[in-house]
Amino acid sequence: MNNQFKNRAYGFVVIKSVNSNYNADFSGQPRTLPNGKIYATDKALKYTVKNFLANNYSDEKIFYVKRLNSDMNPLSLDHAYSNVFPEHKDLDAKQKETKSIILKDILSCLDIRLFGSTFAKKAKGGNIALSIHGPVQVNHGVNIWCEGNIYSEQITSPFNSKEDSSNEQTTIGRQSRLEEGHYLHHFSINPKNIEEITKCGAEGTQSLTQKDIDLLKEGLRKGATYYDSASKAGTENEILFYVELKDDSKIVLPNFTEMVKLSDSKKDGKRYFDLEMIKAELEKHSKDISKIEIYYNKNITVIENLPDNCQEFDL
Repeated sequence: MNNQFKNRAYGFVVIKSVNSNYNADFSGQPRTLPNGKIYATDKALKYTVKNFLANNYSDEKIFYVKRLNSDMNPLSLDHAYSNVFPEHKDLDAKQKETKSIILKDILSCLDIRLFGSTFAKKAKGGNIALSIHGPVQVNHGVNIWCEGNIYSEQITSPFNSKEDSSNEQTTIGRQSRLEEGHYLHHFSINPKNIEEITKCGAEGTQSLTQKDIDLLKEGLRKGATYYDSASKAGTENEILFYVELKDDSKIVLPNFTEMVKLSDSKKDGKRYFDLEMIKAELEKHSKDISKIEIYYNKNITVIENLPDNCQEFDL
């Protein structure tokens, strides 16, 4: 396929959260590990990417976003498929080509080409299940800031808490925030994850392209800042670091999560990140590396020990 992306890549994303709640649990609290350390799921980061792409690139299909029916209720997976691909809503599971048609359909969706999918669809004569191992794998984000101070505060609404008109109390609620956090998500990209399955799709089934990777990188450096909800106000993209290997490289780079050090104090109003361990690791594999890129705001962030030949860009 033209402009097919074939190189493996590694990197990390840092999401800054100040007086905000980047990824709450079902109680509304920022998520914590058993040892008390603050973390965010991979789904949180992927959601910001999908939301950004869905709202800014209308020519791209994004499948895993909430769609509502006329009653303002979420669509089921089957109804969502019929909504996105109305020409194929009456497929017959007994027909030999049905699975390849569905595969072509869902791989026309950018988020599935990137992150994969476990897809089970009802059809005439039976069900059809497909499992796509996404090229882009994202780790949970761990807070690398030295503190993890969570606070809660009571809030009120202007409305009566009961139907009784004589009741004098308005509704009282509670919201929780993290004072400051810097969540680091490691990610990897391996196009071979979908290389074989695309061959099983109907003619014209899409594989991973360079444009897909460019859009992914844009989402990874803008998505969290773009998604400015009430609870996530103060959550912003801080750093995107990206290492692309040469096409014939066989090396496997380690997880970057514990290789980035964040200074426990500000200097001149800036946060300082040290990439010394990553620099040393990449120097060992310099012949296998095609390019190294980093995106950050130089006005508020300082990167120490940048790897050699690393290209610097603004977020």
